[in-house]
Amino acid sequence: MQNKGNKDKTDIRHWDLFCRTCNSLCLAILVSLIVSCASVPKKRDYGTGYKESITASWYGGEFHGRMTANGEVYDMHGLTAAHRTIPFDTYLLVTSRENGRSVKVKVNDRGPFVRGRSLDLSYGAAKRLDMIGTGTARVDIEIISLDERQNRDVHFTIQVGAFTIEENAARLRKRLEDHYGYRDIKIIPYETNSKRYLRVRVGSFSSEKEALEISRRLKSKEDLDSFVLRDD
Repeated sequence: MQNKGNKDKTDIRHWDLFCRTCNSLCLAILVSLIVSCASVPKKRDYGTGYKESITASWYGGEFHGRMTANGEVYDMHGLTAAHRTIPFDTYLLVTSRENGRSVKVKVNDRGPFVRGRSLDLSYGAAKRLDMIGTGTARVDIEIISLDERQNRDVHFTIQVGAFTIEENAARLRKRLEDHYGYRDIKIIPYETNSKRYLRVRVGSFSSEKEALEISRRLKSKEDLDSFVLRDD
């Protein structure tokens, strides 16, 4: 017969193992929740006073005189900017975090389409911030005026590639159709002063959150530089 002392020790070991198992499970669940919450993209609500710290770049001569996304002619010496989702005709105060210089710009174009950059300034605006030589800079942006009506009935699309060869654009469209069943895929031509690009865009979404989630999936599964754009 097992004596009481040994039985108590066995019970204590079992209880200790049970507690450690519970702690491990709780930790795993907590980590899973944190990761899943962190991976869920969030919609941005733009309004007067909206602020964000981002990386800005600039664009110039290759696009000078070409039509911007809102239909205006791009003047590289003007004070304008391209952003992927901020409404057109919004005015931003852009301040360099490196030297404190500021410039007021009007959003009249869509872009940039380079990973890690969120704002494309005109040459003239970038010159005001003394960032021509560096090419990029960390900046603070603040919306100082916008037409609030532009936040209504908004749709979004996803740019998944830009090609100079038509066959490459068609190949990507077919791959997305075959693998994911996407049918609303457009190939949109755009010409700069030196090249003709074919931009491949997927879908039209009434929810930015939905577009961001699909964009995230395309990045992870297809290794695409996909960007969510306001579809206007």
